[in-house]
Amino acid sequence: MKKSFTFKVISVLLAAVIMFSGCVSSTLIESYPSDAKVYIDGEPVGRTPYWYADTKIMGSVTNIDLVKDGYEPLYTSIARDERLDVGAIVSGFYLIAPFLWSLRYQTVHRYELMPLAQQLPQAPTEVAIPESPKTTQQSQPEPISPKVQKLRDLKQMLDEKLITKEDFEKQKQKILNEK
Repeated sequence: MKKSFTFKVISVLLAAVIMFSGCVSSTLIESYPSDAKVYIDGEPVGRTPYWYADTKIMGSVTNIDLVKDGYEPLYTSIARDERLDVGAIVSGFYLIAPFLWSLRYQTVHRYELMPLAQQLPQAPTEVAIPESPKTTQQSQPEPISPKVQKLRDLKQMLDEKLITKEDFEKQKQKILNEK
């Protein structure tokens, strides 16, 4: 009789542990380059690669900021609705509460940090030198218009992958529409 009661208690405790272990969801946050500072909901928590876990319910959103010297800060978020948790669904048939944790995070979240846009050196401005009366008229190169120089600088930024193709097109249209 006593063995039967002990067996039932252990079974119930084991079932509860299994059901509620499905409440935790975790993900690995990686960055390229690695060793970026990780901020979860504004709080510093470590550096990449960083293993993140929580017990938030499905649909919850977690804000993630990645910061590294020499790179643009990356502000993103993950939502607990990326992957189905079969264990929590099965547990939900016995207790209603585990249905709240039936969705999980993806196993890994990878982010690429972009280098800071560096100031490109300004092109030297041309200085007009008055011609002396003795010199003959020589063909001098035409001065480059500011629009052309801006477009060249923009193209160079695109070639060096400091800006995206979309940013290039937007900035190009702005320059071309200037008067």
